[in-house]
Amino acid sequence: MSELRDFLEIPYEQLEELNLSVKRQRLARVSPDVMREERMRYLTDERRIKAVTVCFTDLEGRLHMLDYDKKFLLASADNLTFDGSSVRGFSVQAESDLRLAIDWSAFYWLPADVFGPGKVLVFGYVLNQDGSPYEADMRGRLHRYVNELYERDGITCNIATEIEGFLFKGRNAEQRFRETGEFTMVSTGGYYHSLPGDPLRQFIDMAAEAQRAMGFENEKDHPEVAPSQFEMNYSYTEATIAADQILLYKLICRQIASKLDMTASFLPKPVTGVNGNGMHTNISLARQGVNLFYDANGPERLSELAWSFIDRILNSGQDLCLILNSSVNAYRRLDPHFEAPNQIKASPTDRGSMIRIPIGNARSARIEVRSIAPDANPYLAIYALLRTGLEGPLPTTDVRNGTATLPDNIYDAIANFRQSAFMAQILGEGVHTRFVDLKTTVADRCPRKLGTLIKRAEVQFHHEVTNQYLWSRF
Repeated sequence: MSELRDFLEIPYEQLEELNLSVKRQRLARVSPDVMREERMRYLTDERRIKAVTVCFTDLEGRLHMLDYDKKFLLASADNLTFDGSSVRGFSVQAESDLRLAIDWSAFYWLPADVFGPGKVLVFGYVLNQDGSPYEADMRGRLHRYVNELYERDGITCNIATEIEGFLFKGRNAEQRFRETGEFTMVSTGGYYHSLPGDPLRQFIDMAAEAQRAMGFENEKDHPEVAPSQFEMNYSYTEATIAADQILLYKLICRQIASKLDMTASFLPKPVTGVNGNGMHTNISLARQGVNLFYDANGPERLSELAWSFIDRILNSGQDLCLILNSSVNAYRRLDPHFEAPNQIKASPTDRGSMIRIPIGNARSARIEVRSIAPDANPYLAIYALLRTGLEGPLPTTDVRNGTATLPDNIYDAIANFRQSAFMAQILGEGVHTRFVDLKTTVADRCPRKLGTLIKRAEVQFHHEVTNQYLWSRF
């Protein structure tokens, strides 16, 4: 049958060139009209493409994908709709229809051996029925905010994330946790330690190759501290691209793990007694290529702007916590016995601090927000960190060397977030209230006292694990 099909399959080296070329266009802020025309002309001319996968995220950061027949998409790109009432946190049934606008700048050619031949992927924005931006679409909110900063002040927001995950035996290990009650590790090695041919190293190599082909600009990859844990690092980039890459990183890992009959898990603490998964988020601001966070004569070689950014985030640390740690399971990770960054302070050396200041120079000076879990909505988290760092209330006391700690349970985090006037201001009352309601519903379905064992409910009702069927059965 394969002889009857002639679908697009591109070598990895060529994939990398194609994806990097589009990334350069995004960074250069090429006109959206130009990019739309180029992409649509390409899809028209390339007969070997059968479908276009259009992606968007809900309020919790869950990735949703729709496959459109290429010919249908080209004819209907300005009139795509979907049922928003079937997406938790979006519209209600009485006003369910929402629009989907394609962001042609966020266009990716996919490795055919991972995603299947004849497909490309593009991100989209969610719109109201009248075509206005949908308030719960945090990708659109982030995009508009960073564009506003650039147009008004010439500022580019650069982000690099370090995303940790676990690799477990068997497909759908998270969904099957209700039956099994445990996760089985594929490797018992530790930090930087794995044999070249073992399952963890095989997985890391395959995932790193795929993300390199998709234009991630890889830096290094390795097993992490906990057994069967991994991390693959890649270069910093503009904020919206960085948030897109977080979702693609997890998608690539899950897809490759499944092909190997394994599961890539980004639960913050799927196994007790070992380190959890973090998503350390490095932030810097630049203007015309000059790093605004660097000052050779400043404390820790950071500028006044960088220290102001740090102070504002630390001052709002309690209010931000629910956005950065948005699941019941995330509060297991904030355990000081496992290098957890639960202390609301800044330090160049103490890895228990909410913010670390890495060694840097004029190019690499940045701050590293460590108290963020890999299951956070990347658009919401980055948007909240940027707005807080630039606009949040300044502290009246020393917060850089503070003694306060982040909440150790989701209920306290919900209470802090609900009471925060600044979070309500930057998100809008509607989204602020909706996020509280979503997180409260999840918390109420899980045990208040989590204890020393991972509880089935905290996995089953985790927003990246559960589906509509499981959720509705409660």
